[in-house]
Amino acid sequence: MAGGVIDACDACLRRSFLVAHLAPRIAALLERPRRPPRGLLRLGERELILAAAGPRAAEAWAFLEGFSAEAARMWVSGASVSARCLHAEGYPAGLASLDDPPAVLYSLGEGDLGRVDEEPAVAVVGSRRASPYGLDLAYSLGRGLGAAGLPVVSGLALGVDAAAHRGCIDGDGMPLAVLACGPDLAYPRRNRRLHQRVRETGLVLSEMPPATRPFRWAFPARNRLMAGLARMTVVVEAAERSGSLITAEFAQDLGRTVGAVPGRVTSRTAAGANRLLQDGARVVVGAQDVLDELFGVGARLAREPERPSVAPELRRVLDAVEGGADVQSIAAACGLSARDVRIALARLEAEGHVRRGALGGYERAMSR
Repeated sequence: MAGGVIDACDACLRRSFLVAHLAPRIAALLERPRRPPRGLLRLGERELILAAAGPRAAEAWAFLEGFSAEAARMWVSGASVSARCLHAEGYPAGLASLDDPPAVLYSLGEGDLGRVDEEPAVAVVGSRRASPYGLDLAYSLGRGLGAAGLPVVSGLALGVDAAAHRGCIDGDGMPLAVLACGPDLAYPRRNRRLHQRVRETGLVLSEMPPATRPFRWAFPARNRLMAGLARMTVVVEAAERSGSLITAEFAQDLGRTVGAVPGRVTSRTAAGANRLLQDGARVVVGAQDVLDELFGVGARLAREPERPSVAPELRRVLDAVEGGADVQSIAAACGLSARDVRIALARLEAEGHVRRGALGGYERAMSR
């Protein structure tokens, strides 16, 4: 297996491995799981050790005394992971502008990190328990933005993140998955295959060295990296208290554009995104809205995913399907028997044109 490319100085590698070593102590220090470690990662080595390790500071000092930058390089390269430090050419400008940029950015995959500074990246984030509507929107955004040549940033989580990554890949774009663990670890494990697909078409990124396991505090910490890499952050379904809103907050602090997809006003899953819109976030209902915001109206057009054709005999039924429509209402609208409508809906569902809603009715699905 070929090794990764290492362009990181001794001091930055030392700092990076120290943060990974202190990760369990930082987890104990931060009482609230979703609390971002604001200010903590800006501290120098001595201050960080005293703040995080406390009475066990001697262990951290012993770790640093035994640290070998050359051994660290061999470890990283042996995992086929590349490393680029703050002082290296090609370190993303968006991350360098953070108050607490990662000393080393680790990457795994076939993508070109330089594209992040050539084309504005877009972060697409949202609920892990997204509705079918949210998943469709996230997929469509990822695919449209990827097809338009923009890197799509997300966190490889279940729900919206995974849908955005899949859409970007299907749009022949470059997905950037930012993890709270080492880039060689697929987290969550259910997304192992997606982790591999991102590696094949884009990059998996992290500030943590290979094999570092995730800690809860590292998830809101990695959200600042997603906001830093992206010129615009789009929230697709998020509750009032959500990691996605932490990403949006970081983006706002950086002066970056924040957008949100409108959701049902009665949905708790969409409450956070709707609140962002009330506070002035850009309304996003498709990739073209993002492109218009970044390049000017009509300056760059999204390539809409091709929709599979619908057989003429099914078109009438499809046209009658609205959110939550049941068989009887569709039959009445089309002038067909309930039996014929069920047969038509089964075909439309198999072809990906409709999906069953949570209450048993039918709704249109964006084509995959």
